[in-house]
Amino acid sequence: MKKIFYSVVMAAALYGCNQSQQAAETTPDTVASAKGTSFGASFAEENVMAGNQLAAAAAGKDSVQATVSAVIVESCQSKGCWMDVKLAESSSMKVTFRDYGFFVPTENLAGREVIFTGTAKREVVSVEDQRHYAKDAGKTETEIAAITEPKEELRFVADGVILK
Repeated sequence: MKKIFYSVVMAAALYGCNQSQQAAETTPDTVASAKGTSFGASFAEENVMAGNQLAAAAAGKDSVQATVSAVIVESCQSKGCWMDVKLAESSSMKVTFRDYGFFVPTENLAGREVIFTGTAKREVVSVEDQRHYAKDAGKTETEIAAITEPKEELRFVADGVILK
């Protein structure tokens, strides 16, 4: 009798999870990415620095807590698990989301202004990780194969994001 009871409970739990997943999958990204939509932890838009000021603020430090405003250059087209934002005229920075706790829409967000809060720090990015991000961005096999060296760059782990 216990086995039947547990089987029914497990079936009901799995059915409920499947239904909530289907509901999430049917929500269009365009609704989720409306102006002012936030993802992750909520935060006040106070003491916001421009993206081109972040490198100077992080210079000589292991990490820096900041709230930053920048323009999205590209974003993950696979799951919405990262975005690259413009820092200066010829540089960008990868923004990921704390503990994969939230994602941004998978639609093309290039050109959108975004405000995000969290921690910036310098990291060495392996060839494998660079290739993974290139694949997520929809790069060609030739472009992915051209990545052959690790590189050091400023990275950001966001606790919250607001699409403008």
